Amino acid sequence: MKSNIVIFWILTAYLLIVAAVYAVWNHLDGHDFDWPVTTMIAVSAGLTSFIAVYLMLVQRKQGGVLVEDIETSDIDDGDPELGEFSPWSWWPLFLAFAASLVVLGLCIGFNFWLAFLTVPLVAIAVVGWVYEYYRGHFAR
Repeated sequence: MKSNIVIFWILTAYLLIVAAVYAVWNHLDGHDFDWPVTTMIAVSAGLTSFIAVYLMLVQRKQGGVLVEDIETSDIDDGDPELGEFSPWSWWPLFLAFAASLVVLGLCIGFNFWLAFLTVPLVAIAVVGWVYEYYRGHFAR
């Protein structure tokens, strides 16, 4: 977690420098001050600083060093329970395909008919993924 905190602070400093350089460069080039872009870059720096401060507070609250931050730790030292995953499941692929068709219908010329026709596929994929352990060979 310490490395993540350092990375976000470096990203914050970088974005602040980029915002200043962009504002000065525009001014020296003879253009008016570009509020939208400069503000966007500065707000991005603020958001990365929020993440860095949040990670610092989480690290302080947990009261110790994570296993990932100890240089002499092994992979097996971490928490082995990550959840239950289905490596044989086709539902995530079906859901990604259906969601991509919905987004494609909205993006390309606002083809609402394509999005409208593929929203049921998204619903079927979500229901299938949620209930895959209740039916068939892997039912419990």
